[in-house]
Amino acid sequence: MMDLLADPDVWLSFATLAALEIVLGIDNLVFISVVAARLPEAQQASARRIGLIAALGMRIAMLLAIAWIVGLTTPIFTISGYEMSWRDLILLGGGIFLLVKATLEIHHTVEGDDGAGDAKPATAGFAAAVGQIMLLDVIFSLDSIITAVGMTDQIEVMIAAVVVAIGVMMFAAEPVSSFIQKHPTAKMLALSFLLLIGVALVADGLHFHIPRGYLYFAIAFSIGVEVLNLLARASRKKRQAGG
Repeated sequence: MMDLLADPDVWLSFATLAALEIVLGIDNLVFISVVAARLPEAQQASARRIGLIAALGMRIAMLLAIAWIVGLTTPIFTISGYEMSWRDLILLGGGIFLLVKATLEIHHTVEGDDGAGDAKPATAGFAAAVGQIMLLDVIFSLDSIITAVGMTDQIEVMIAAVVVAIGVMMFAAEPVSSFIQKHPTAKMLALSFLLLIGVALVADGLHFHIPRGYLYFAIAFSIGVEVLNLLARASRKKRQAGG
């Protein structure tokens, strides 16, 4: 163990993997914020926390099952010369789920509910929210785990990077959720981001990789424009109050 801590290559691998996990966790963080916002306010923090802790356990379990994870890229069937693996099917399913979920959330935000869903027990909604957070975390982390396998053979380094990334997400989840709930336009941007990620996951499942940098630039640019709009709105309100 001491040999690992003294090895600069190990620290470099750890820093690289932690940064990768944190960047890829942006997608998951937006999804967590949207899902938790549908719960009563008193349950939102618990849903985020329990979902992320459970997701951490699942990520570590996946890292310990390295051979199985790598095997997910092995083709299991072929259709007209098109090879499909378990990884492809998982990414396709996750992408379609995100597209449906984001579309329904946009409808709920714009049109509102008809009240039929209000009669459901809060515990069922809480359990469903935690389950969705765990499920999407596994899908979002699948590629990063496969990448981690190719970057280092030290399982301790992989697990440490995952723990750091989940810790950052737990710290950032509440302020991100509060901001999204406070500003409806920011929520629409977040849902649009989920649509983009859903399309990217479907494309990955069909072997058409969309570089994530393009997606992150698009959403970062949109957020920058929205921040300027919020600042301009606050400035107008301040002038009106002063006048």
